[in-house]
Amino acid sequence: MYKISVIQFFSAAHFLRNYKGKCESLHGHNWKVEAVATGKELDSAGMVMDFGELKKITAKVLDELDHCNLNDLDYFSAKGGPASGGKERSPSSEEIARYIYIKLKEEISAKGIRLEEIKVWETDTSCASYSE
Repeated sequence: MYKISVIQFFSAAHFLRNYKGKCESLHGHNWKVEAVATGKELDSAGMVMDFGELKKITAKVLDELDHCNLNDLDYFSAKGGPASGGKERSPSSEEIARYIYIKLKEEISAKGIRLEEIKVWETDTSCASYSE
């Protein structure tokens, strides 16, 4: 199995619901995101997928999150909008990683590549990941 990964960044604000502490107040992060894709076979150029293509797809998803209040997105809405499956989701690093995974998986699967994992760092020393 071959693995490739790209790292990209976005900046956004959020606050955590059902949490007692500093993070229940609105605050922001410069988030770091790593997308890991895998493939059993290489293409004719000897690659699982072109890094540039994976970066482009990842950037498209992160652009939706960049410079916004994540709590305002339908997926993280207190009302649990359609994108969240009707469930209230607090924009924790874990849930952000899941959201990015779901969005990227749609794009990457269409290319015959498997999205292995998404890692999301909210600080240099703290990250969460999501995979299926």
